[in-house]
Amino acid sequence: MSLTQKDILRLASKTPEDDIALQMIRDRQDAMVAQTVEWAKINTGSWNAQGLLKFAPLLVDAFSVLDAVVEAHPTAPIEKINNQGEQTLFETGPVVTIRARPHAPVQVVMTGHYDTVFPEGSFENISDIGDGKLNGPGLADMKGGIVVMLEALKAFEAGPYKEKLGYSITLSPDEETGNFASAPFIMEAAKSAHIGLTFEPAMESGAMSGARKGSAIYDFIFKGLASHAGRAPEAGRSAVLAAAEFVTGIEKLDAGMDSVTFNVGAIDGGNAVNIVPDNAVVRLGIRAPDQTRADLAVRSLETLLAKVLKRDGISGKMVGSFYRPPKPRNAAQSRLFDVVDATAGALGLSLTFQDTGGVCEGNNVFQAGTPNIDTLGVRGGNIHSSDEFVVIESFAERAGLTALILNRLADGRVDAAHIKSLMNEES
Repeated sequence: MSLTQKDILRLASKTPEDDIALQMIRDRQDAMVAQTVEWAKINTGSWNAQGLLKFAPLLVDAFSVLDAVVEAHPTAPIEKINNQGEQTLFETGPVVTIRARPHAPVQVVMTGHYDTVFPEGSFENISDIGDGKLNGPGLADMKGGIVVMLEALKAFEAGPYKEKLGYSITLSPDEETGNFASAPFIMEAAKSAHIGLTFEPAMESGAMSGARKGSAIYDFIFKGLASHAGRAPEAGRSAVLAAAEFVTGIEKLDAGMDSVTFNVGAIDGGNAVNIVPDNAVVRLGIRAPDQTRADLAVRSLETLLAKVLKRDGISGKMVGSFYRPPKPRNAAQSRLFDVVDATAGALGLSLTFQDTGGVCEGNNVFQAGTPNIDTLGVRGGNIHSSDEFVVIESFAERAGLTALILNRLADGRVDAAHIKSLMNEES
């Protein structure tokens, strides 16, 4: 059911408490930008363990100003498959958690990540590119979002509704690679919350994400038999040819499954051209709009793999999962979109929520049964490239929006329990 005009007016009207929070945030605009720039100077590429370990204490220190318990948790090593199809282990940085007032009547889960896609020694410069924008690694995705989260919480906790709302924050070191180490922390925090807030960047226009597809990462490991390609080619069994047959089969799956996409990101294997290759690894990504089609995609791949493994002398296996479940629109999500849009009216903003094939920690929060908004971070664009930029004026704008959402959750203008109760209803 849509919001009534009365509901919209209540949410769009600013109270004196709202005005105080917004002024506090406006006064911190320059400090927010400066903090983000300093953080962006530290490389925290997902596979740069030392950079992540260096950065995590800065987060602990920054969030310690809140009335909350701040902790850094070492994570268990995660599995990686190397180019030879062998299992290796990688230990990422710690998960930082912040917990406040767990017995308050309204509970919010917040998530964000401090890793970036940029390896150490790659994209590291920060520059003013004019038109009110800065260019630099992680400014938008998402060190700027973490700063927005922190400043909104500081403004909220300075107000009168603090004891009515508790929160649990998970700051991950591995979002860009799938949250394989941090996912249990997110699930634990999200399952007892009413509402989720995630601080991925919004689009430059301010548009936000609506429904999200689910995402999978799979490695398919093929083993054959090596032999000399000149003296005894018939004695060999080519793992690369098996991989090639498998990939052409994936192409047919991609063409035949509506709204599901299969992307072969890489094929690793083989060696010198005078050796029949005995190993190959196919790296595959999948996006699916709902669980039914996600399950169908996996079954189809299992069937295709079984067919390829009938080749003489070829063995293989499938490693991976749908690490991000689909996040479709439902009644709870639609209601939350409506109340956030109405709240943005207090800032003179009108929001749009666009469905996307992209994924984030909001998918995980949804899997835990909690409706969530997942693009509350700064406005920006060209993320995951050396052209990444952030819109400077959006720091105060987006922190202000979050502070207003928190005020409305705490003072009852937004009924968090009711929104969560809608999770099992159709949109």
